[in-house]
Amino acid sequence: MSPPRDYYEVLGVPRDADDATLKKAYRKLALQFHPDRNPDNAEAEAKFKEASEAYSVLSDADKRATYDRYGHEGLRAGGGGPGFQNSEEVFSQFADLFGDLFGFSGGGGRRGGGGPRVRAGEDLQMGVEIDFLEAVHGATKDIEYPRLAHCEPCNGSGVQPGSSPSTCDTCAGRGEVIQQQMFLRIRTTCPRCGGRGQVVKDPCRSCDGKGRTRVQGKLSVNIPPGVQSGLQLRLSGKGHDGGPGGPPGDLYIVLDVKDHETFKRDGDDVLSTVSMTYPQACLGGVVEVATVDGTESVNVPAGTPSGKVFTLTGKGAPRLGGRRGRGDHKVQLVVAVPRKISAEEEDLLRKLAALQEGRVAAPDERNFFKNLWDNITG
Repeated sequence: MSPPRDYYEVLGVPRDADDATLKKAYRKLALQFHPDRNPDNAEAEAKFKEASEAYSVLSDADKRATYDRYGHEGLRAGGGGPGFQNSEEVFSQFADLFGDLFGFSGGGGRRGGGGPRVRAGEDLQMGVEIDFLEAVHGATKDIEYPRLAHCEPCNGSGVQPGSSPSTCDTCAGRGEVIQQQMFLRIRTTCPRCGGRGQVVKDPCRSCDGKGRTRVQGKLSVNIPPGVQSGLQLRLSGKGHDGGPGGPPGDLYIVLDVKDHETFKRDGDDVLSTVSMTYPQACLGGVVEVATVDGTESVNVPAGTPSGKVFTLTGKGAPRLGGRRGRGDHKVQLVVAVPRKISAEEEDLLRKLAALQEGRVAAPDERNFFKNLWDNITG
């Protein structure tokens, strides 16, 4: 099986293409390979789905950012790829766009020999907050969210148990009507029955004929190691239930990673700042550094300047999207200046200042300014 083509190559646009350019390119390809213009042409339908998949990703800012950074593997790891199985899914997702392309509304009607149109469930999106270390190492989060599920008494039909729906007299039960647009014969969803092919005259009392009721969904979400804020995880089939015979929608989890008091992220690298004493900077020594995996010892050479950055290779975050390895941990060492010192420390510092011919405040001067400051702030 050949790997998927680059989405920018599929649409024939540069990598910095704006939304208008993307839409124009997709419009051209959709018109060229639309199944109604190429009946029984499997190759054209495959190109139609390929172009739709490319547009679905590149027209979504979050998915595009993930794709630009991690490619197809990143989309699969984050659950963000569209993965259209057939043209009906394309019509369902881009109903509004097809209305704009072909000059009518409701372009998501099913093609072929007619028949009621099944209604797919709508997608859902919710944010989930995770800790910094959960984002690095991965985690499992239990979530609850409201969704529309099939009404149990009527089994999602919307009809009161014991009754039957009636055939729609507008579409004669086909669920769609035909519109002629120049050389195109476009089948659109029946405006009366909404594509179901039937109308309900005795609605279910439990759901008021809607076929769905609101329930509280519960899930355990596996968050892969190495994620960052803004990444989407797609949980297939966990959105709203569809109409009778229709597939459920998907649930998109948008991750929000909380800040950490010690660590920061720069891509796959982890950053931190650690203090060292002036003697350590001058004479060298060992500094203990906290990493996302525990404590590491860093050998500080003599004469290390404040602000020096040391790299702990492979101690950063795992690389997302199936890529092997991890980023690095970069630690900046800074000289810590104590706010209070003992009399012995002060004496030693004055001797050092004298050796280095440094101008420092005399003891009486230091006490005078300290008392003055304490009176001002106290």
